[in-house]
Amino acid sequence: MIPTSNQLVTVFGGSGFVGRHVVRALARRGYRIRVAVRRPDLALFLQPLGRVGQIHPVQANVRYPASIAAALEGADAAVNLVGILNPGGAQTFEAVQAQGARAVAEAARQAGITRFVQMSALGADPDSDSAYARTKAAGEAAAMEAVPSAVVMRPSIVFGPEDSFFNRFAALARVSPVIPLIGGGETRFQPVFVGDVAEAICRVMDATVRTGVTYELGGPEVKTFRQLIQYVLDITGRRRLLVSMPVGAARVQAGVTEFVNKVTGGLVPDALMLTGDQVRLLQVDNVVSDAAIAEGRTLEAMGVTPEIIEAVVPAYLYRFRARGQFDAGKFA
Repeated sequence: MIPTSNQLVTVFGGSGFVGRHVVRALARRGYRIRVAVRRPDLALFLQPLGRVGQIHPVQANVRYPASIAAALEGADAAVNLVGILNPGGAQTFEAVQAQGARAVAEAARQAGITRFVQMSALGADPDSDSAYARTKAAGEAAAMEAVPSAVVMRPSIVFGPEDSFFNRFAALARVSPVIPLIGGGETRFQPVFVGDVAEAICRVMDATVRTGVTYELGGPEVKTFRQLIQYVLDITGRRRLLVSMPVGAARVQAGVTEFVNKVTGGLVPDALMLTGDQVRLLQVDNVVSDAAIAEGRTLEAMGVTPEIIEAVVPAYLYRFRARGQFDAGKFA
């Protein structure tokens, strides 16, 4: 393990959902962390996670190479967590997840950084119908090309207190009597705890795991989309009708939702937002591959025991119960 004292790690996108957990885990190990974000004033909440002066937000935008180079100046290692779920304006999938990832990796190479993590996602595929998956794959390739010792992390759905999956559907169940299941809800996922993802990244920073490889991160259980939504309803104590929605109908709904969101300037609530790209993603299983298991490219191979959903999710979904977290459990 590399001594952490005086080691500086630049974390791009460190104020996001995964980022804040990565920053916390690095701080506990004693690293100094430079959090590179578009709005450093909105990342000040991270500073109490470490000692005075240990965590320092700086301005950087992956679409502007000069800001990337400044954020990496003097750094010993770097992590790129920048990604988007819904494009908007200049923040397109191509600009952020493909070209942005390339810009960060090339800047890391020029800075002499060899410990580098590129965050991707299970399902990343250069031949995918999904722009999200294609650009994630392009970002992976760019990182490996610029920094051969880089490590790519491909997690399945990441869950934790601030996640955009369980929280989203719990919020939807609070206002809608019906929850559509695209394609019947049979797509399989392997949800992974955000703390385990952060630990995996820290082990790369500690130089205790193999580099130059792609790790696939999944939790201990594989569940269908239908099973996950039913679990959300069970935890929040709500009865809702789960209706299978044909893919064609989902595409139509996505087109309408995207149009309304555009003409209203982005006013469609996150819980109701559905895009055509998301529909395409929901048609492909999102689980750790047999090849990754056989080749030792998993959490378990890194020495991390993945946390189960039941140990974490109830603690932050209880607030969605009809009468709050102290609800006796009656269905609403």
